[in-house]
Amino acid sequence: MSDSPSLRTLLDLAVEAACLGGKRTLAYFNAGVDAVLKPDGTPVTAADQEAEQLIVRQISRYFPDHAILGEESGAKPPTGGSDIRWIIDPLDGTKTFLQGVPLYGTLIGVEIAGRVDVGVMYFPAINELICAARGLGCRWNGRAARVSQTRDLKSAIVLCTDDASGRSRGRGYESLVSSCKYMRTWGDCYGYALITTGRADVMIDPRMNPWDCAALLPCLEEAGGRFTDWQGKPTIWGNDAVGTNGVLHETVIKMLATD
Repeated sequence: MSDSPSLRTLLDLAVEAACLGGKRTLAYFNAGVDAVLKPDGTPVTAADQEAEQLIVRQISRYFPDHAILGEESGAKPPTGGSDIRWIIDPLDGTKTFLQGVPLYGTLIGVEIAGRVDVGVMYFPAINELICAARGLGCRWNGRAARVSQTRDLKSAIVLCTDDASGRSRGRGYESLVSSCKYMRTWGDCYGYALITTGRADVMIDPRMNPWDCAALLPCLEEAGGRFTDWQGKPTIWGNDAVGTNGVLHETVIKMLATD
């Protein structure tokens, strides 16, 4: 492969690596795998670790000079001046995974010169794939993915990973929940998949890490939506996140800012 790979090349490898790692998790799904707690209090299993190892190995096979940031293995610096970084969450929704619920995912984002231009969300237990690259659109199992056209919050489906954490952030969250049509907790990355494919309208998370976010931003934007932190900044480096169909974004941001 060339020293300056195209977005298509990066996207193809990201899909390949996500599917490879994601399918590895199935060996442990509903199989009684043990979990241990990391220093931040979140669980990790052999499925998380082995999936990330496979993903890192596949990326490094083709692009050994690229930087990598993995949730489980940490940061690998670039070599030779590369400005490309792969950001990996091998198993987003480990708590969901441990409960035997199939809505967990494998996430890969590719950051080029500080901007995330490629994103892949793969859900191995339901074999659902969403992928995007800047200017190339977003695809959902091979067909075009588009966000909803819901224009009024009272008609919107709002999702959140952790309702208790949302309520701890203040009245803005509670106002949002009370103003929408339905609020559901189809959370973690699958909530953002539902926004990206038009099956829900707003997804919010009070706590996030860059590996949680990197795949989501390009997928949502290429599907016509928006992904920002709670202050409205389009970033993967915030401590929280909002994904919407775009039309409702400013309304949601203003509401969340309410004391």
